[in-house]
Amino acid sequence: MRQRLLSAIFLVPLGIAAIYYGSWFYFILITLLVTLAAKEYVDMFQAGGHHPNGLIVAGGTLAIIVHQAFPLFENTLLPRDSAWLISSLALASMTFHLVQYERGKDNAALDFSITISGFIYFGMLGSFLILLRQLPEGLWWVMLALPAIWFADSGAYFYGRVYGRRKLSPRLSPKKTWEGYIAGIITAIIGTTLFAFLWRLPAGPETAITPLAGALLGLVISIVAPLGDLGESMIKRQFGIKDSSHLIPGHGGAFDRIDSWLWAGVIGYYMIVWFFL
Repeated sequence: MRQRLLSAIFLVPLGIAAIYYGSWFYFILITLLVTLAAKEYVDMFQAGGHHPNGLIVAGGTLAIIVHQAFPLFENTLLPRDSAWLISSLALASMTFHLVQYERGKDNAALDFSITISGFIYFGMLGSFLILLRQLPEGLWWVMLALPAIWFADSGAYFYGRVYGRRKLSPRLSPKKTWEGYIAGIITAIIGTTLFAFLWRLPAGPETAITPLAGALLGLVISIVAPLGDLGESMIKRQFGIKDSSHLIPGHGGAFDRIDSWLWAGVIGYYMIVWFFL
């Protein structure tokens, strides 16, 4: 607990400063976290006896995020066309694993699938954390979408510890309960609604950030984004791993920290673009 607290004392102000100042500060921090998470993904599968290409997964993740974040030829709210980049990475992945099979790696076909899923999952989903900050009033939208996860996690943890009875996902995460999950949803709705009230003051009266927008973001993100956490748990359970790494004392690895952020970023982005802007 002491390690967790000390890490949080250092990391929370750093994260808030990055979100506030945006620009390169935010881009570098998020890109570093997502790329490290992609590397941890590779490490976990390698610990389980598989051989995905770590360079393609981590490098492809980085390339996709950079390409999505910096519009070179267009100016649009919608994500940039990454088909050429993803296609190139897919071709490189297939070429590498064909050679690996020829060299005796009998599971090269499965390794190929792990490599492709890695850079797509982390690269595409991770890029939405950048695109979210680039939206009009992106500072305040980020400070609604990501806190929805934090409110939900806190509500689920504290309420579930006391009143949790029915297991939400016994195999993936035995400590999670339906009571905690529902409490997390309620906590997220209340928290993001209050935050929306607060953010309207600096954002101004013409802002699209309303209490209703905050409540809806809190509702949808808190319902769906926990699947990101369960998804990482699935990988760790399969290979008998407790944390994705020991990067952050008391908190595990980068993947452990951003597993639900990846879902919150893409869900929040499209909800805001489709319904509120």
